[in-house]
Amino acid sequence: MEVYTSDSSDTDSREQKTLDFGRMSLDLVTLEDHLASPQKALLKASGDIETMLLNHNRLVGLPRLLLQFANLKVLDLSSNAITTLPDAVCQLPLVTLIAKNNLLTNASLPKSLLSKLANNNNTTNGGGSTLKELNLSGNQLTHFPEQVTELRHLKYLYLGANKITSISKDIWKMQSLHVLSLGGNLISEVPEAVGSLNQLQALVLCDNLIENLPTSIARLKTLKSLLLHKNRLRHLPKDIVALKNLTELSLRDNPLVVRFVQEMALKPPTLLELAGRTVKASGQRPGPYDIPRTLAEYLNNANCCVNPNCKGVFFDNRVEHIKFVDFCGKYRVPLLQYLCSSKCIEPEQPARGSAAPAASASSGFMMRKVLLG
Repeated sequence: MEVYTSDSSDTDSREQKTLDFGRMSLDLVTLEDHLASPQKALLKASGDIETMLLNHNRLVGLPRLLLQFANLKVLDLSSNAITTLPDAVCQLPLVTLIAKNNLLTNASLPKSLLSKLANNNNTTNGGGSTLKELNLSGNQLTHFPEQVTELRHLKYLYLGANKITSISKDIWKMQSLHVLSLGGNLISEVPEAVGSLNQLQALVLCDNLIENLPTSIARLKTLKSLLLHKNRLRHLPKDIVALKNLTELSLRDNPLVVRFVQEMALKPPTLLELAGRTVKASGQRPGPYDIPRTLAEYLNNANCCVNPNCKGVFFDNRVEHIKFVDFCGKYRVPLLQYLCSSKCIEPEQPARGSAAPAASASSGFMMRKVLLG
């Protein structure tokens, strides 16, 4: 993943272009004092500064003196007590804005974020810059900030650990997104529009309330990482097998895994079920006058075990089992199957075509990665 800190790869050059006020217990007054004093700013000219670190302080707001840093590209405001992002932030040519772990709400985000940063995105002269990374995780957002959907050059969007209940249906506008992180929210539904993010490589939806995924997920051809753990998923769309670049699929702590993999408890069958299984296994076919009509109907409702090596049947008592089927030699896709007994669960076989032990070991690793995340 790209890290936008400076155009220069030279360490000394980066240090000369950085003001580091992190972890200094600064409040708004003392920060203004530092910014206004050349001595405290280490005699650096404001026009030379590209990175400013204000993380882990006691800031509740930001000073207008930030505007004097006309070439600021990276601004880290994380782990403060900031309640409002002023319009001044939008007037800076930022590439990276990190404001995680603050007290921001939807109302405290600048309404001008759309117009001013979008205008910066359209800047073609040398002084312009485009916002590529925005981190608003760990705040108090209750809904997806619609302003960010206009940031067409944004590559990394982090909105985890908020209280967001839904994803904007206009998310399709963000065609440059590589990472969309929404873990730790209250999202119950994923819109079809997510499938239109053609450059998306990582989709983080863990620790939400999601019960189903849209079939449009299968259109994310560049997706490499899909994190779905700690949701309410009972199945995956069958079209997920189209994601041939997917190398990380996290499913732990979903009913799909918890119920069928971790909780293999089986209720004992009733005497009626046992008798019915015995009759079916014996091959007997009672006539209409041999047994009551209700029992005849019961026997006719027998279901065959899906294990090809088992000739048994079941009625009301069945073993629900998730079988992870090999796909592309990378990971296993979970499919629900019904068995007559836990003894019919087939042991895992090495991946087909794995001639060498190393290949088998690799396949096993990937399977565990799917199961455990």
